[in-house]
Amino acid sequence: MNGKRLFTLGLSAMMSVSLLAGCSSSKPAGTGTETTGGEEIVLTVWTPSEDQANDSGNWLDKELTAFKEAHPEWNITFKTGVCSEGDALKTIQTDPEAAADVFMFANDQIPDLLTAGALARFGGSTLEQIQKQSSQTTLNTVSYNGGVYGVPFTGNTWFMYYDKRVFTEDDVKSLDTMLEKGKVGFPLSNSWYIASFYVANGCTLFGENGDNADAGFDFSGDKAVAVTNYLVDLAANLNFVDANGLTPSTLADGTLNCLFSGTWDYQSVVEAIGEENVGICAAPTYTLNGEAKQLKAFAGSKAIGVNPNSKYMEAAVALAAFLGSTQAQKDHYDLRNIIPTDLSIKVDDALAKAQMDAMDFASIVQPLQANMGQYWGPAENMGKELVAKTVTHDNAAEKTEDMNTSMNTAGVQ
Repeated sequence: MNGKRLFTLGLSAMMSVSLLAGCSSSKPAGTGTETTGGEEIVLTVWTPSEDQANDSGNWLDKELTAFKEAHPEWNITFKTGVCSEGDALKTIQTDPEAAADVFMFANDQIPDLLTAGALARFGGSTLEQIQKQSSQTTLNTVSYNGGVYGVPFTGNTWFMYYDKRVFTEDDVKSLDTMLEKGKVGFPLSNSWYIASFYVANGCTLFGENGDNADAGFDFSGDKAVAVTNYLVDLAANLNFVDANGLTPSTLADGTLNCLFSGTWDYQSVVEAIGEENVGICAAPTYTLNGEAKQLKAFAGSKAIGVNPNSKYMEAAVALAAFLGSTQAQKDHYDLRNIIPTDLSIKVDDALAKAQMDAMDFASIVQPLQANMGQYWGPAENMGKELVAKTVTHDNAAEKTEDMNTSMNTAGVQ
């Protein structure tokens, strides 16, 4: 899957949240209306169609019914509409004031939704709920310019599939051990994946948390050159395969014995080698100068947002928090296999565990910065040159600094 487009395309707190404690926005204070006991509250809620009807049940109806039961003090009527997370921005920005009070969206839409005046900032007990439920990476996916703008409910990242006939559970903890035992397929020439090696050794994109636009890209110096030298050796290893463009079917004939990908490839991996042979886990470490370095995938999320134009902000914020609560995430997983981000939820499913582990410790947020586009081209070129073996130990330092310079040069895509 193309990482540049990934996020636009895989028991809790039933709390009453006050307007001032739970939410704020870039719009002037007081644009919402606090609710009174006998007043009818009408809230419009948009979710993907699958949340409203599928073979396992109607998730949205279940949660809205539970929300009403949790808030007998409010006379609430719900209107529901269909809008996928990926379509939220283009649907809402045409007329934010007429859009839903509560909706689901892909996290990379946050800057544009804010520009359109269509996304409220969370605070107070709602923010505390999000912080308690989320890993730092997940929290970062919904954070922008010092604010938190969504209640995340599922992650979006990559991890590793492997053939259990070739690798053991101990083997897959280390990439270097895997290279001794089987064919390792990694999309080195894909810029969405190659960053994981550099970030593991201290390279950064827009600062440590990806929220400092002025920091730019730091893929320079000894820390970056050491990674390039490691990748020179990796590309030369006979058990390494650049898997960019390869499908899971290559696991069937032994071209690959492992594949780095995401939830979207699960069924194809099962079809290739059989469910009993499929191992799934977060990305492994690799050994650099005698130290284990954890590979860090790019990550995003899908989240629940509140429209600051809502007439009933108190109820809208409370509903958003409820739809992203521990119980609602459990229900989402049970009914639709939507993998939760809530760290308190324990799952037996290896696929879900791999994604949750990746979001917890084996990923960084893909930065929500205007200049992020300057990363993709230079990183892809480095990967292609490594695979072509035109990057060598002799020119690794020069090539690395050239990549870093290109990333930080305006206009490079």
